[in-house]
Amino acid sequence: MVQKTRHLLIGSIEPYSGKTGVIVGMAHQLKSKGLAVSYAKPVGTCFDEQTLEKEEADVRLMAEVLELSPTRIGFPLVYLSRETISKRLQNEDTKDYLTSLVPYMQSIEGDLVLIEGSGSLDEGILFGLSLAEIAEKIEAAVLLVTRGNFPPSIDSLLKAKQELGERLIGVVLNNVVAEQIDILQSTVKPFLAKNGIPVLGVLPQSALLASVSVREITQQLKAQVLCRSDRLDLMVESLMIGAMNVNAALEYFSQKRNKAVVTGSDRTDLHFAALETSTSCLILTGTTPPDPILLSRAEDLEVPVLAVNLDTLKTIETIKQTFGKVRLQEDIKVRCVQELMEQYFDFDRLLEQLNVNQAS
Repeated sequence: MVQKTRHLLIGSIEPYSGKTGVIVGMAHQLKSKGLAVSYAKPVGTCFDEQTLEKEEADVRLMAEVLELSPTRIGFPLVYLSRETISKRLQNEDTKDYLTSLVPYMQSIEGDLVLIEGSGSLDEGILFGLSLAEIAEKIEAAVLLVTRGNFPPSIDSLLKAKQELGERLIGVVLNNVVAEQIDILQSTVKPFLAKNGIPVLGVLPQSALLASVSVREITQQLKAQVLCRSDRLDLMVESLMIGAMNVNAALEYFSQKRNKAVVTGSDRTDLHFAALETSTSCLILTGTTPPDPILLSRAEDLEVPVLAVNLDTLKTIETIKQTFGKVRLQEDIKVRCVQELMEQYFDFDRLLEQLNVNQAS
């Protein structure tokens, strides 16, 4: 059995590297090995007061996904919002957050606390809560997650090793395209190992994990659902714009699957062409009312149709911002990341590095 609570800080050298997914997949496997896993996020990285409530919801979502009791979850000590940063800069906030970190961590029960770090090595330093400062204060081991497309951020990883020293126990190369896996395994992995940075996982790219649900798109666009509100859990893996000649539309729309198609509400010909291919939702811009026959056809095919008050360009920009940055709130995504971690991550090596014994 574990003699004391261990702390594993999961950080990154760049935003949106996939830390949360790695944590979800890791926790699932560690729990299956008999460990009481907990979760903490000392630094909340919302930069807009309007997103603070959502970020708190994200932490609660992690507790729900990982099935954690309140005594095994840690909410942020500080949020990196405009307001908190301004107060810090003006010396209105002089709190020693690093000292507060110790009782904060001591209050979290469990064998192993998985601590989600900020989006980079330096983020949080204004409050004394950079990755290195947190790791040193609570004697945490550090696992870094980075996007692994070749060439990965070798310089940044070597710099991280200099800053973190022996606390850096490994790295995960995440979201790797299939044709680059071999070169990462044959060249990058041994190079990093020679420099004291074990590669514990090379996770292949998943279109599903980068996808976004129709529900999330609807919320982001503040769209009106014209039909099939019961199918908003469909996943969107790609985005296409309908602006071509109708004769070319069918071939064009056939190029991608599980897509969202954005087109003017007056282009009924394109609407029907999109519905004849693998389409997860149809998004109509403009003020022209949709053809009732179109909505009937979409109803039969179980394809949601959305209407937005934005122009096509703004609609596309909004959707693009959601891809790859969406919470792991869909069960299908949770299962996907769990399977990827189980198949491609070296859990035995991790436990050895942490000096953690599996429960019998």
